[in-house]
Amino acid sequence: MTLASKQETKNSSVEGRVPHPDKWVELYGDYLYRYALSRLRDSSSAEDCVQETLLAGIRNLSKLDGRQDIKFWLRVVMRNKIIDVFRNRERQPNIDLGEDEAILDSALYKYAGIGSITPEAWKFDPRKLTEHAEFRNILQVCVDTLKDPMREAFVLRMIEGLESKEVCKVMQIEPNHLWVLLHRARKELKIQLEKRFYVNQ
Repeated sequence: MTLASKQETKNSSVEGRVPHPDKWVELYGDYLYRYALSRLRDSSSAEDCVQETLLAGIRNLSKLDGRQDIKFWLRVVMRNKIIDVFRNRERQPNIDLGEDEAILDSALYKYAGIGSITPEAWKFDPRKLTEHAEFRNILQVCVDTLKDPMREAFVLRMIEGLESKEVCKVMQIEPNHLWVLLHRARKELKIQLEKRFYVNQ
């Protein structure tokens, strides 16, 4: 069997297991919209993100090997689109450092490497527990109380799992600003979550 015929067989096999793109909006539209809205917190942006995700899915359908459920494959595509939304917001975040500004200016912060220190560990892993329906709902409520860009930093780093360097690039901020944003976000969320959803290690 030639390489071309093997690829044709593979494509036919995948197409036989994947719903036709005409059905994607009906089958996955609501799921993708809720996913985007929970990250972007803007209905218009979420709708655009769903549209772009479905179009990208159609264009890249040949890359689907059939081992991954189409629903979760589309979610991976959407994740990249959400990151693009953050990246393409042509604005420098208006970060209100408040009392933390003194920390950034201190010699201790600059020369003792505080910016590279990870804040106190969670009693649980937020990314793993997002599979737990109750926790996911509570986490979303708590995250929505955070102000941007603190919320954006937390979503990209802790929920989407981007590396710190990539978050800085997406948000166009310096590493020390990211450290402050994450420190403040985790401090606020840790208190809220451990009150609402206590989990044993």
